[in-house]
Amino acid sequence: MLYRAGLRINEALELRPKDVDLAAGTIRVLFGKRGYARTVGIDPGAAAWIADWLKVRATWPVDGRAPLFCSKHGNALAAAYIRRLLPRLGREAGIYKRVHAHGFRHTHAAQLRSEGVDIGIISKQLGHRCITTTARYLDHIAPTAVVDVMRKRMWTSGAEEVSRTPGTAGPA
Repeated sequence: MLYRAGLRINEALELRPKDVDLAAGTIRVLFGKRGYARTVGIDPGAAAWIADWLKVRATWPVDGRAPLFCSKHGNALAAAYIRRLLPRLGREAGIYKRVHAHGFRHTHAAQLRSEGVDIGIISKQLGHRCITTTARYLDHIAPTAVVDVMRKRMWTSGAEEVSRTPGTAGPA
């Protein structure tokens, strides 16, 4: 949910099974930041993962009122628990960058941007109230436009034009 839907950790932990509509590819976030509710989309791959999780969860003695992500006894998970768990799982997976809950949200937004998704759609998916927040957010985590322009730039010196690709000799 953090990565595939771009949810904040508390939004994901507040979800109930009734909030997820796999057939429609939607998640209803009832307890967003500042109490705002919104509906977000999920891709078919994410829906498949959620369906698998729901099958596992169905084998536990918990009812539909328990959080979607809960202990085997139906108890809510604490955000602090997830925040401690993720770095440990990252180390066990051999990931040496910082692994944190909000990083999954950043990755979700950056990938949408790299796929050419309109910033207005990304803003709604993330639950930002103002599109300028999304623009600042994306420019901070994925300055792709700047990097793309600079990578395609041709350097000229006098009458000669030099195009240098990584790993080739050329002017510094």
